[in-house]
Amino acid sequence: MEMVRIILAIVVIVLSGYSLITQTLELMPYYMFFLGAIILVTGLAELQKDRKGFWGYMNIAISLFVFFASIQYFLMN
Repeated sequence: MEMVRIILAIVVIVLSGYSLITQTLELMPYYMFFLGAIILVTGLAELQKDRKGFWGYMNIAISLFVFFASIQYFLMN
């Protein structure tokens, strides 16, 4: 899970850095999607560590919201 989180973080940094340098917002739904994936993986990792606390479930709920916002942006454009 740690390697997946690192790869997703690199993808988000590259996409957002490119968007920042070129000053375009075309890639925003893509890095929002990958950011949601990072948050989902973090939440699942918290639940796998037998720490079934508040933050594991909160990360999963936040990732679902980010996925919803990203997919909605994909469908509107």
